[in-house]
Parts: sequence; structure tokens; C-alpha cells
Amino acid sequence: MQFAALHSVKHRLQVGAPLPFNVRDADRTLLLARGQQVDSHEHLDALFTRGALVDLAELQTAREEILKAPREALPGLWSGCMTNVSQTLLQARGESFRAALESAAEPVQALIERDPDLAIFQVLRRGANTDMAYGAHRSLQTAITSFLVATRLAWESAQCERVFKVALTMNLSMLELQGQLARQRTAPSDEQRAELRTHPMRSVRILEQAGVADADWLHAVLRHHEVEDGSGYPGGCTDVGELASLARRADVYTSKLAARSTRDELAADVAGRQMFMQDPGHPMTAALVKEFGIYPPGCHVRLASGELAVVVARGASITAPVVACLTNERGMPLPAPVRRETSDRKHAVMAVVGQASVNVRVPLERLIEALAA
Repeated sequence: MQFAALHSVKHRLQVGAPLPFNVRDADRTLLLARGQQVDSHEHLDALFTRGALVDLAELQTAREEILKAPREALPGLWSGCMTNVSQTLLQARGESFRAALESAAEPVQALIERDPDLAIFQVLRRGANTDMAYGAHRSLQTAITSFLVATRLAWESAQCERVFKVALTMNLSMLELQGQLARQRTAPSDEQRAELRTHPMRSVRILEQAGVADADWLHAVLRHHEVEDGSGYPGGCTDVGELASLARRADVYTSKLAARSTRDELAADVAGRQMFMQDPGHPMTAALVKEFGIYPPGCHVRLASGELAVVVARGASITAPVVACLTNERGMPLPAPVRRETSDRKHAVMAVVGQASVNVRVPLERLIEALAA
């Protein structure tokens, strides 16, 4: 085996995040196993000082690992990457933030490219419970959606990656407030309204302090609530730009899919229909609606047979998605998910079912197994 100094790959390390490889002592004995965490900057510095090593064979990039991974491993990779990005957003301070964000974002983009259906599944899954985690989850939903739509629009890869980072960071300054507003039943207070009004500028300031100098990225974060007709904020300008325009539309769509204390989430088909009606004819909205369709992966549906199922992948037509049944026709939970062909009239999709009324929860790993059966 060949080894490299841990210090030489410090850009791939993040305090509080799972290690992407094993860390060994100078004598090659194992110090920390892959998946364990370095708890503090002092701990990390101590590893560098003692000459910790990493096996070169374990240094394949996250993108390479994802592209080579079997499909059954993707749910676990999604879970780890989503957690890593959330933790990075919640610690968004200081000069190390930009490098940590780049490192955390790249594997998520690779996962989207590897399997867009599983990416959409992540967008439709419920958010986290705490206020800060809710805000981070919403940012991830919007970023994934932005990347998917930019890809459908045939944007250059650099612009797809940029709009992902715009959507991921545009609400950095109000992550906790997003969670508070989602659970409170009263209208925003004057103080909360002021925070909302100024959050684009404050998010830009955080990024600049972290060393982000990409003018297009910063410009889009500043204008992600501006609207082409001048009705947006904070400046009421009409020169919005493509990045901000797409990030705003993705944010509007994913907010419809997110439950709040005052309302349940909208069904995916209803959310798509509302987007189309509110923004008819715009190519970005048209691409978004086409990308997600009326039965996107992650939504629950009732079949003609009476069975309850969850959509796991898009099918050959927009009305015939690939589903895994969770219950039988009498509503009794099945011992294991069962794949159904919705192109068959007996199992055709009849309606979307809101998540609030679904009592059967099955891990994505088992749904993937059902598809392979």
C-alpha cells in the first residue's frame, strides 16, 4: 500500500463531518475509521502534527465513488451527503466555509447526475424537525431542484453547478427563521419581516466573509427574490438574471411541497399545476413542471386496485410512473414493498395522496430492493 500525509488532503476534511477515508498513524496502525468524525479543529491539527496518513487507494473522489457505486448503495450515499451539506450550512461562518461547501456540494451534484429520480425523491421527502435543520433541508430541496431544471434546460455544467450553490446559500442568513415561520400560526412579526427583507444582503455578506468572490454567484443571491416585473425585493429591480430567476422559481415550487403549521404540503400534481398557472409560458417553469411531472418520485399515489403506493421512478409516460406498493387493496401494510406496473389498467394511478394521510413508512433502501425484484 502507498500512503500520503493526511495534511495533503486537508481540503477533503471537515470538522464534525464523517471522514471519507481511514486515517492511520505514522506506523500505519488505524487511528480513525472511515465514517468517524474529527470533533474539533484542535483534534485535526493534532492529527497533522503526529504525521497521520491516508491510503492512496482510498482517495478516489466522491464523484468517482458515486459513479461506481451499485444502485442499492445510493440511498445510503444520499443520506450521508445530505447530512454533510446540512451540517456545513449550519456552520456557515469563517474562511473555511467556502472550501467545506464546495467539498459537500460536489457529491450531491454527482448523485443527481447518477440518478435524477432518486434526486427528486429527496426533494419530496419531509423536512427536519428543528428550526435550523428545517431551513437547511429547504435549501437542499431548492438546490437539487435548481440543478435538475438547469440540466433539463441544457445549461453548461459550470452554470448548473453555480445555480446549485446559489440556491443552497441564498438563505444562509435566515435558516432558523425559516423553521420558525414554518411552525408558527401567526403572521410574521415586524422584526421577522425586517429579517426577511434584508436576508439577501446578509447572505451575500456571509459569503463574502467566507471568501466567495464569484460575482455571478453573489449577484444571484442578492436578487433571488427580485421579479422581472419589478414587484420583488429588496430593490424592486427588473434586471434579475438567469441564476436568480431559476433559483426563485425552484424555491417557490419546493415551498409548495413543504408543510407548514397552517397548511399541509400541496400534492405534487397540484403544485405543478399552480406553477404553470402562475407563470404560464416561461421556459424555466415549463422545464420544472416537465422535470417533476404529475407523479414525481417520492409522492404517494392510490392505484385503481385500491393499493397505496409510492412513486420510485418516472416511467415511460408521465401517467405511468414506476411504483412500489405499500399496502394491499384493503389498506393493510404489505410485509415488503411490491413493484407494480402502472401502465396496466388494473394498477393505473388514480390520485395523489398527501403525506399527512400516509401511515406506512418504508426506507428508500427497501423500495430500491422492490424495484430490483
